[in-house]
Amino acid sequence: MRRARLFGPFFVFAGVMHFVIPRTYESIVPDWLPARRALVQASGVAEIAGGLAVLHPRTRRLGSRFSIATLLTVFPANVHMALHPERYPVPGGRRSLYARLPLQILFIAWARAAGRA
Repeated sequence: MRRARLFGPFFVFAGVMHFVIPRTYESIVPDWLPARRALVQASGVAEIAGGLAVLHPRTRRLGSRFSIATLLTVFPANVHMALHPERYPVPGGRRSLYARLPLQILFIAWARAAGRA
């Protein structure tokens, strides 16, 4: 239960940030995808919905699966960042952006664990 309580608010917060700083999220959408603003908004809504669903016992499993699907869907944006480090000035540069990729596996594991709570 505690895992669900932690994952849900975290994912809701992450989704809300898509609306607070949309340009930041738009900048990481791969170039080959159209309608960046719409994709950022859709992924924000998806994260909020998944986070909220994980918080309720009746929808926890579905919310977990939905959150995992969302994480897999946005993974190309993380790859895009790693492949174009010159666009994303972060501490550690390319190394940090590549190190971030395996973190998605941890988020998926967290979402899965939250679904079992």
